[in-house]
Amino acid sequence: VSAGDRLLVGGDRFVTVSPQLADKFQAGDALVVIESTGQVLHLPAVDRKAAGDAVGRAQAAFAQMGGVSDAQISQFFDGFARRLEDQATWSAVITANDADVASAKARGRSTTRLVATEKLRTGMIDGLRGWITAGSRRGAVLETVQHQGWSVELLGAALGIVGFVFEGRPNVIADATGVLRGGNTVVFRIGSDALGTARAIMSGALEPALAEAGLPQGAVSLIESATHASGWALCGDKRLSLAVARGSGSAVATLGALAQMNGVPASLHGTGGAWLFASAAADPTKLAHAVECSLDRKVCNTLNVCCVAANRVGDLLPVILDALDKAAKRGGSDPSKTYKLHVVEGDEGHLPAELMDSRVITCRADGNHEEPQVEKLAEAELGQEWEWEETPEVSLKVVSNADHAADLFNRYSPQFVASCVTEDAEEQQRFFARVNAPFICNGFTRWVDGQYALDKPELGLSNWEGGRLFGRGGVLSGDSVFTVRTLVKQTDPALKR
Repeated sequence: VSAGDRLLVGGDRFVTVSPQLADKFQAGDALVVIESTGQVLHLPAVDRKAAGDAVGRAQAAFAQMGGVSDAQISQFFDGFARRLEDQATWSAVITANDADVASAKARGRSTTRLVATEKLRTGMIDGLRGWITAGSRRGAVLETVQHQGWSVELLGAALGIVGFVFEGRPNVIADATGVLRGGNTVVFRIGSDALGTARAIMSGALEPALAEAGLPQGAVSLIESATHASGWALCGDKRLSLAVARGSGSAVATLGALAQMNGVPASLHGTGGAWLFASAAADPTKLAHAVECSLDRKVCNTLNVCCVAANRVGDLLPVILDALDKAAKRGGSDPSKTYKLHVVEGDEGHLPAELMDSRVITCRADGNHEEPQVEKLAEAELGQEWEWEETPEVSLKVVSNADHAADLFNRYSPQFVASCVTEDAEEQQRFFARVNAPFICNGFTRWVDGQYALDKPELGLSNWEGGRLFGRGGVLSGDSVFTVRTLVKQTDPALKR
């Protein structure tokens, strides 16, 4: 590859190879162009091999999964959970995690979801134990159609190889194994922040559990690379039956585009951030709870944008601000903490003057910073997802009514979670019908979680940023990863058409 080479994109335009890219390119590497954006991706040979080898192991394992019983799969989940309960095993995980956390902090990375706490450990164990007794659609009769002399049965069946690209969180390993319940196999690439922890969990708990249960070792394969290129190579592998990308922003969009370009179905998390509309018919007490309880920590379903009705902004805005303050102070347990507000330009006049003049200490991934407590925001920037550590951060917009709030949501949000706090049932139904969101509610937003809401370990959440989902909801769980076979049972030997 030489600088200045032109690459055809989409059959009707070109992109040019840069000098920097040409210098990096070596024999065996690959270049892939994302048709929707024109972005040129460089996939080094070593990363392509790491991903390809992992998929190969999963492919070989899937060929053997038809001979693995449901009882063996349950035994795997039990063995994995027992080993995580073992203190010696967990101590090795903690040692690896401490190193991951120290490395992440040194690089100015967020460690909010990286630390392997006892709560995280318990959650992993509970999730695995949930799969022990969970039903499987593998071999299940989903529907029967009777005809004279013959019948048709629709049978659930394993889908195949599922590829995951995870953010740097240790507990995602347990999440990924859920697809084994249905007879599938899994390959995953995990972010560099948690790769050491992932290796410790694999060697100390997961792989011994596979061996004990008699499952093929390649049934769960970790890509031994934390580079973005290894994730790109995974999602572009045509052997996958499903690609799941968790995270947010353009990185997830790129992974989804790679999968779709190669004919691989994709479940994309996309950008997070929940929206809440405080109606003129809102009950102040319910509104206060909805806001405060949506800000206990920063994850994808955390409240990000609050819209408040103009004709009650005078009495509802103080309720919202007080709820923000309580969320920041953890209900009063940490009085030194505060919140950060971004107000859309033109709406700042509704805020108290002392708040506009206030400066606060905000806690971010790279340390504490003194900043204005309130900053102005262009309306077009309402889609910005605030990634905060310990200082809750929310955008505020004053709207004329529910239709105005819904239209702003559809225009600027990631089309993920929308809450309408109102006592007017007709207004609520109108809002729900108008917003383009897979998750809608009338209170707090943090319920959007497969385990919490549906009692199913969650493999991924999808917004509607890239379009509505065909035939499924926004929660991807292990029991939803299947295909359907059609079985005919003929009782009349002379049957013909």
